[in-house]
Amino acid sequence: MAAGGDGAGGGGAPAAAAAAERVLFPPTFSVSEIKNKQRRHFMFQRWKQQQRKEKLANRKKRRKEREALGDQAPSKPVPKTIENQRVYDETTVDPNDEEVAFDESTDEFAPYFNRQTIPKILITTSDRPRGRTVRFCEQLSTVIPNSHVYYRRGLALKRIIPQCIARDFTDLIVINEDRKIPNGLVLSHLPDGPTAHFRMSSVRLRKEIKRKGKEPTQHVPEVILNNFTTRLGHSIGRMFASLFPHDPQFIGRQVATFHNQRDYIFFRFHRYIFKSEKKVGIQELGPRFTLKLRSLQKGTFDSKFGEYEWIHKRREMDTSRRKFHL
Repeated sequence: MAAGGDGAGGGGAPAAAAAAERVLFPPTFSVSEIKNKQRRHFMFQRWKQQQRKEKLANRKKRRKEREALGDQAPSKPVPKTIENQRVYDETTVDPNDEEVAFDESTDEFAPYFNRQTIPKILITTSDRPRGRTVRFCEQLSTVIPNSHVYYRRGLALKRIIPQCIARDFTDLIVINEDRKIPNGLVLSHLPDGPTAHFRMSSVRLRKEIKRKGKEPTQHVPEVILNNFTTRLGHSIGRMFASLFPHDPQFIGRQVATFHNQRDYIFFRFHRYIFKSEKKVGIQELGPRFTLKLRSLQKGTFDSKFGEYEWIHKRREMDTSRRKFHL
């Protein structure tokens, strides 16, 4: 009887464990109700493990159903992301909009896109720049053709801009720093503007990039502007495009990319090589950085009396995570 009882108990143990596992986390279960910290952490880990098991089981079930249906299987559902759930912006540009095409054919950047003007860029810094900012400016000048690095030496921007115009510079880039780290970029189009102010973050110099390629060559790079869809985004994209000559030298196989995602502009500089008809290899050359637009000002830089086309106001504009402006 004792042996039989043990056998019955042994046979019932797996069923009891399975039942306990099923009722371990009822629908109304809340980990926050557990007062003991260690027990709460343990139960949370168990709950996460159960969630992963259920997700994996559902995925296997759907895959088997698709294999059974074959060609008649329904298409995979598109996952929900912040990008594809984006709130519609009334200023989104239609590629076939004649009004937008006319405005862009007569704006400040039209001579560059018509190849009537060759860009000439001046890169400078804030007063008394540190070594990291200086090296960043030097590396940025190797990315942008026909760019020159000069140091401020205490001159105000209002005095620098007329000198730039007199020397036929078409754009002025100012790199600001805080606590020895580059944290801001001002891009002013000469001679009549506009001027864009950016917050800069995630700056990486060439020596800080893993598996980087050799030093970039003097060839004019190709430029990729990705996901600038609104009127404001088009203006910012055209400002970046006007920094580069519009006749890239494809033999150099270098490409500068400005990728806009959730109003953050990611800059990357790569060299590519075609390994076959279908495979392409890329190497990052650096530097890399991320920009966030703070304001767009009409005319050249004027902090006191400048007229602003757009200013980022966090309390008013960042009410929804699905609302983007570029």
